[in-house]
Amino acid sequence: MATDAVLLPIDGPHGQRDIRISSPNRVLWPEPGITKLDLARYIVEVGEAFVTANGDRPLSLQRFPAGIDGEQFFSKNPPKGAPDFVRSVMVVYPSARTHPQLVIDEPAAAVWAVQMNTVVFHPWPSRAENSDNPDQLRIDLDPQPGTDFDDAIPAALELRKVLDEVGLTTFIKTSGNRGLHVFAPIEPTREFLDVRHAVIAAARELERRMPDKVTTAWWKEERGERVFVDFNQANRDRTMAGAYSPRALGHAPVSTPIEWDELESTDPRQFTILTVPDRLKSTGDPWARMHENPGTIDQLLGWWNRDLAAGLGELPFPPDYPKMPGEPPRVQPSRARKDA
Repeated sequence: MATDAVLLPIDGPHGQRDIRISSPNRVLWPEPGITKLDLARYIVEVGEAFVTANGDRPLSLQRFPAGIDGEQFFSKNPPKGAPDFVRSVMVVYPSARTHPQLVIDEPAAAVWAVQMNTVVFHPWPSRAENSDNPDQLRIDLDPQPGTDFDDAIPAALELRKVLDEVGLTTFIKTSGNRGLHVFAPIEPTREFLDVRHAVIAAARELERRMPDKVTTAWWKEERGERVFVDFNQANRDRTMAGAYSPRALGHAPVSTPIEWDELESTDPRQFTILTVPDRLKSTGDPWARMHENPGTIDQLLGWWNRDLAAGLGELPFPPDYPKMPGEPPRVQPSRARKDA
């Protein structure tokens, strides 16, 4: 029986692998007309930087069998039929149950995930062999209604100063949407809850310095027109789109690492599947050396304890609401929903 499948040759650390791409002409992003094969070729072009950022980590796959406008679901288990060079690792979820999670070690594994209709890749902040202890402190700066990307820029610059004061070197990327993601490499010696408390301490300090511009308020009604510092992205099993991962938005944006001196002139809409490969070739990977000098969260935990002594305690964890028919895949937490 005739098929339009193609074999995509991919070089990697173990030589060339040929990955079969079925339905290569299926359009995933209707607006720019980007197909499944286009996405696979994008992953090949950014493969080394993609694996450097997302490899050797438990990974969730956000899959769109009919394109970004169709149904979607998350895969945490490795999909059936995974080739023998795609491994998995057992991780512990907040419920205390264990579960295998996919790990990508080479570009061919990421292309195989594209063959399984993956559009967005969500890596954990910890390594596969030490998944309980993050080696990245991650802070999501999320502009709220009435604010936009330009409002996140001064918040990110001030956050960089905050983290520099506690000895952490920061790296930044666009979220692929309206926000910014600030990362700091850390020694993998602390569990998720400690890292969450370190993030809360940094977020509260940022909020003190920019009270009219940023907020740590978890409930959307309390945020106002400010940038939300999403501390709950530091929780176990909470992930964000990885570096160089596409996003399921109309113009096919990519969550793109940038240099700090690029930030104030950056237009995140310019970073797409069609443009990022050439950018990477011309500028290099700003995150290539991220983990050469990891820091510690000791001083941030000192701030956390200081705030505890001052009467500030734990902040809300994400509520677990069942999805209702027709409810969007992502909704902002709301006190009204909680009370109902």
